[in-house]
Amino acid sequence: MSDAKYARMLVEASKRDIEALKGMDDAAVFADEIFGFHVQQAAEKLLKAWLAHSGETYPLTHDLELLLSLLQKRGVDATDLSGLTDYTPYAVQFRYEAIGFDSSPLDRQAGLALVESLLAQVQLRIGGSEGA
Repeated sequence: MSDAKYARMLVEASKRDIEALKGMDDAAVFADEIFGFHVQQAAEKLLKAWLAHSGETYPLTHDLELLLSLLQKRGVDATDLSGLTDYTPYAVQFRYEAIGFDSSPLDRQAGLALVESLLAQVQLRIGGSEGA
């Protein structure tokens, strides 16, 4: 599979996570751990799509900070996406343990806005906006 084709596949997979996020606005129904997991997954897929399309071999990781740093090494200014790194623990740690009662609830609108912004940036760069 070509890098461009793989990148488009990852973008399409991320869109499924984003659509799920749009239906998770009720924290009484969907725990923050579940919402945060889908933000993390959408972001991870999109960052990997961007890297794959750029010809970068990325590591098998859930670490959004590492993926963003790989983009920055390629000259991408990703400072507006730095808030995504807060979602890295949702990939593994918070899938198996609760966040904790002393934590502030996630700002679901902000999380959704971050991944939608990333989606728009990735689609702009790889041309995978059909059906968006």
